[in-house]
Amino acid sequence: MKKLDINVHHITRVEGHGNIVVNYEKGVVESFKLEIVESPRFFEVMLKGRHFSEAPQITARICGICAVGHTLSSLRACESAIGISPSEQTVILRKLILHAEIIQSHVLHTYFLALPDFLNVGSVIPLAETHGEEVKRALRLKKLGNDMCEVLVGRKIHPLAMQINGFSRTPTESDLITIQNMLRDRESDIEKMIELFSGIAMPELALENGEYLGLSGEDYALYDGKITSSLGNSVETLDYLKLIQEHVEEHSSAKHVKAISDSYMVGALARLNLSSDKLHPKAKEALKAFGIAFPNHNPFNINVAQVVETVHCFYDSLELISMLLDKGLNVEDYRDYKVSSGTGVGAVEVPRGILFHEYTIDDDGYIVQANCIIPTGQNLANIESNLRDFVPRIIDRSKEEITHSLEMLVRAYDPCISCSAHFLSVDFV
Repeated sequence: MKKLDINVHHITRVEGHGNIVVNYEKGVVESFKLEIVESPRFFEVMLKGRHFSEAPQITARICGICAVGHTLSSLRACESAIGISPSEQTVILRKLILHAEIIQSHVLHTYFLALPDFLNVGSVIPLAETHGEEVKRALRLKKLGNDMCEVLVGRKIHPLAMQINGFSRTPTESDLITIQNMLRDRESDIEKMIELFSGIAMPELALENGEYLGLSGEDYALYDGKITSSLGNSVETLDYLKLIQEHVEEHSSAKHVKAISDSYMVGALARLNLSSDKLHPKAKEALKAFGIAFPNHNPFNINVAQVVETVHCFYDSLELISMLLDKGLNVEDYRDYKVSSGTGVGAVEVPRGILFHEYTIDDDGYIVQANCIIPTGQNLANIESNLRDFVPRIIDRSKEEITHSLEMLVRAYDPCISCSAHFLSVDFV
């Protein structure tokens, strides 16, 4: 095909508003842009002049899906700035809450946003008619993650009880047993999830070795660790800007980010490429069911990685609960700290990848500077690069097949462009 014109104005199952513009003629992709046209949201400016204790609740509103992740990254930035090291109990509880968020988010993406592509239906609405049991299972698993959050921190989203240095309400032994029973009741649904997705063939897109960025540590690092590139560099959290740099692209209202390479991937596939050997044994078994070797460079396998991470978070949650029950829970005074000036960074792995919050705080505890780098912003250049490589490989297909394939590749990244649901426009010229 020498020249192709495609206009798609309402791609569903993408969170946010963006445009793909491709100029293709005579076998050459002359230009390719993933335009982000959402208005900037100015959360960083909103934080300036606010007391640092308000930051976690303000930044939780950046996203209704990753509210726990933003809260945790914000809390860790505040604690880093004033020199607080939370108790072991607080850290374990935070890891448990983060697992809950990853479960609900990964289930939302794999079942409700991605699965309709593989079962040849337009959305979850017809999917409910053709695959009713799968949809019911997805609802149960997503509810599990949300209910875990509600029991632990008082709300399904935008958590209230997580505070700097601890919890305003410490979960009880009874709370933990309730969650333990919730998890055990859903184990068969997790097994069915593995069975369903391991039977689905992901599209092939064999790319050269890319760069993958995320936390790494002694365990499968989601809450803490060193910021690590698959190309070899590793830095402490406070030094994150020594590894990554934001820059502005004219066609995007969201900043792009580069590390050692001009683009890199964050998220579930990046994390597996960095640390698949540290997954929970049950997740390693699930990985074998997919028959995929790691490191893996097919972005469509982000879907697979999210299923595997769901399994990891599910079973690791049971282990964290057992650990807490064995140790016993203590009611701790989270307000037992002193305010001082300083700069702190929080880096937490949220469902779509590593999230950074950085605050500079004055002597009275007020924020004078803030920086937040969101996972989707870090992935934008990599999505663009993958799409640019993908177009020549599928250009001989029909317009409908090309359009659908490009949509599927963007969706695989599970992008959260503006934390709202609008559309993605694809223009071939």
